[in-house]
Amino acid sequence: MNVSSYSSLYHKSANKTNSIYGKIASGKKIQSAADDAAGLAIGRKMKKQSTGLDVGAYNISSGIGVANIKDGALGTMQDSLQRIYELSVQASNGIYGSSEKQMIQDEVDQLLQDIQRSAVGTEYNNMKLMDGSMADMHIASNPDGTGMKIQMENVTLKSLGLEGYNVTGDFDLSAIESAMEKISTARSHTGAVTNSMEHAFNYNTRASLELTGARSRIEDLDIPKAVSEQKKDKLLSDYRMGMLQKKMKNDNVIVKQLFGGM
Repeated sequence: MNVSSYSSLYHKSANKTNSIYGKIASGKKIQSAADDAAGLAIGRKMKKQSTGLDVGAYNISSGIGVANIKDGALGTMQDSLQRIYELSVQASNGIYGSSEKQMIQDEVDQLLQDIQRSAVGTEYNNMKLMDGSMADMHIASNPDGTGMKIQMENVTLKSLGLEGYNVTGDFDLSAIESAMEKISTARSHTGAVTNSMEHAFNYNTRASLELTGARSRIEDLDIPKAVSEQKKDKLLSDYRMGMLQKKMKNDNVIVKQLFGGM
């Protein structure tokens, strides 16, 4: 083998050693398409899917926050309506005169104000959730941006049919019952979508973890094996360098012998 061949082998070995050093430093066995083109492409697709699932999980967690805020406000309204119903039944009793009924109405008015305040004041990120001004909220739970929606009800006094409700004159208890039914239905929808979002959140986090593990098996470097290979290549490189130096030395001796005798 001539000096040029030894030199070529040495440079190849040096390049391989540098590549191993780079892989050890990064912890990745695939640093470019030259290392594993198919593995690199698969790893990039997995990373895209995993990132989409992580973002979807974040979106879902925000959606769960919205649903919880809604449910809390609806629960408070439900309690207020239950109390109004009790007061209405009380006001229906013939033993009460106009002054007593007015005192009952004063409490009813306060409860109605609380309901209206919740309806127009319940917000998330400056978006009103229950006054009818907002369309159903889309939650992008999937990596492709699709997902589910949170239904946005209108539960103002007007929508509930309780605007101007007054127990001092003629009133209809069915109006309160209808309003209670509407709030109950709204809570039921909110609870159902909350459960659905929690299942989606668990799926996204689990699927993302599995994808990350699979990508790691494709891309991540086996450090002990790489270090062992690096040491082996260094020994081979040193050996080749020694052989190259010995070859050059022998060639120099031969040249001196040939031309020295002339």
